[in-house]
Amino acid sequence: MTSVRVREAKKAFNGQPVLRGVDFAVREGAIAALLGPSGCGKTTLLRLIAGFERLDGGAIEIHGREVARDALHVPPERRRIGYVPQEGALFPHLTVAGNVGFGLARRDRTKERIGDVLALVGVAELAGRYPHELSGGQQQRVALARALAPRPEIVLLDEPFNGLDLDLRRAVSAEVVATLRRSGASAVLVTHDPEEAFASADTVAVMDHGAIAQQDDPRSVYLRPASADVARITGAAVFLDAKINGAMAETALGSMPLGAVSAGVNGVARICVRPEQIVLGEPGCGRPAKILSRSFRGDHTVLTVAIGEFRLPVRAPTSFVADDAGEVQVTLEGSCVAFAPLRPSKPL
Repeated sequence: MTSVRVREAKKAFNGQPVLRGVDFAVREGAIAALLGPSGCGKTTLLRLIAGFERLDGGAIEIHGREVARDALHVPPERRRIGYVPQEGALFPHLTVAGNVGFGLARRDRTKERIGDVLALVGVAELAGRYPHELSGGQQQRVALARALAPRPEIVLLDEPFNGLDLDLRRAVSAEVVATLRRSGASAVLVTHDPEEAFASADTVAVMDHGAIAQQDDPRSVYLRPASADVARITGAAVFLDAKINGAMAETALGSMPLGAVSAGVNGVARICVRPEQIVLGEPGCGRPAKILSRSFRGDHTVLTVAIGEFRLPVRAPTSFVADDAGEVQVTLEGSCVAFAPLRPSKPL
């Protein structure tokens, strides 16, 4: 069963289109990530699902019930949705227990229910504290507890970890996802961070210029992006000119199997590989390259190498030591995705 289904959603502000016919779906019990750059329409789509904004066109269903289309607009309080905004937005004058109980109907506002949901997110001992007495991670857990307290059918999270430092962000994100899975609620997470989307979600919908450019499981989105723009949005990408020879792409770095081929590819292509696929080869295996610079990253070193006119990043072990000439062998691993070239390919 589908928890949320959005069909041909359109929305404009002051005559400027923000959503241009969005199709999006979340299956029951799943976590979906809306991934994209700032201004692509992620938060607008989330607010339309929540009922905070009205559709200009299209339709939205929650558990098979239409909540928005044409003249229909079911208000947010009747959609059975929990909403976690950026940075939690807790009421400063209420305790943790008061914040969690605020959205509950009077008959449900019991110590037992509040205690149960605080225990679910791991902050039961903080019930009597005020928001200013909490860390950023604790505030986000309380905001999630408040969203889960009314037993919503779906939880919407609008970049809830932006205000946290990187290490805390990763830890809190993992804890929130684990809590959502224990609760059984479906969820939609808005983020501009590909790593957060891949680690958290069962399905990733990549948004670009007001539309869903691709929706699939995280591995497929990363390894088989539907376009060059999707490849850039979902992580670092390296593009190489190639000749297509059957199921192989011939590049300046050697041959590589084709994992997917987009429309318009005929003989020549522009292939996409991820930086981790460009690796050091054994002596005599791969293409000779000259080291131009090194960047120590702790658990690895990134080498910038030159192969003819190409400048490429290569990940090397921390223990890597170059020879006196500063030369290495570079090769490709895995498969690539081929797109139609943006310009005539240069001879290989």
